[in-house]
Amino acid sequence: MEFTGAGRLEVRITPLDVGKRVSIRRLVDTGAGAPAFTDTVGVLTSWDNAVLLVTRRTGESVRIPEADMVAGKVVPAAPARRRGPATDFAELSRVTARAWRPVESEPLGEWELRASSGFTRRANSALPGGDPGLPLTEALARVRDWYAARDLTPYVQAATGAAGTQEELCAGLEAHGWRREVSADVRIAGLAPVADLDADAERVELARSFGEAWLRRYQRSGEAGAHILQVLGSGPSVWFASVPGTGDVPAAIGRCVIDGRWAGFMAVEVDPAYRRQGLATAVMTALARRALEEGASAAWLQAETDNEGARALYRGMGFETHHSYHHFRPGV
Repeated sequence: MEFTGAGRLEVRITPLDVGKRVSIRRLVDTGAGAPAFTDTVGVLTSWDNAVLLVTRRTGESVRIPEADMVAGKVVPAAPARRRGPATDFAELSRVTARAWRPVESEPLGEWELRASSGFTRRANSALPGGDPGLPLTEALARVRDWYAARDLTPYVQAATGAAGTQEELCAGLEAHGWRREVSADVRIAGLAPVADLDADAERVELARSFGEAWLRRYQRSGEAGAHILQVLGSGPSVWFASVPGTGDVPAAIGRCVIDGRWAGFMAVEVDPAYRRQGLATAVMTALARRALEEGASAAWLQAETDNEGARALYRGMGFETHHSYHHFRPGV
């Protein structure tokens, strides 16, 4: 990586660049007797006591001693996108939140405290939208107290990896002893190509509601309760998909929330006995066709970063990562 036109290595960043996306080259000890160069790209989230903290798009924080740095520069806030619908973090954050509406919520400045008796972290976490109206230490104390009053684990959901995401907040959470428990990618794609994927979508049954059989296939629901029914049924226009199996539990299911131009796909589950038969693709195709009929043109979904099977499936459908989000909880 060249840092100047002449190829010289120069440090062209200062503490005034905190909050900007940077690329840093440093020397590291490889253990092989000779140091080597390594490059780190991310948001410069702090520069204190001769140590730089850079938060990558994955949410990982990298500590770089000033003495190890041999080159550094500010780089564009986000790489140019070549595929997928045009959007930004603010729009996607609003759309994805509306697909998982909590049973109970309360504002904390520009944050939203959300609770749903523990069903899905997306409906049981503080969602930062800007300034909480308090110093971070006090805001996190309020978050702890609010969730403790409901006998719930306190979580804060924060995003990284795109223009306008929350790398500085992630670094602040870590500095206060909060740790990432799970991370996921928000992936987007054009909707029409998803609707064209599979001719076997006619076997998928669509409905505005779901029953106990659908819930038994949904492995994350646990014991059914009113809070689960309310969260899954929330959203501007919600559809549930199922593929009949040999018993009374569907072979495959899915959920889609249509919100203006966006169609969000979630709860796609396939019975292990029916895997590798294209049922997940059939479910998403059927839901995509219905979303097109309602005027949607773009698609989104969320896939946990350690679910490689789902990530491979969605890559094959044309979904690309727009940004990542992380759920932080207080450390032990």
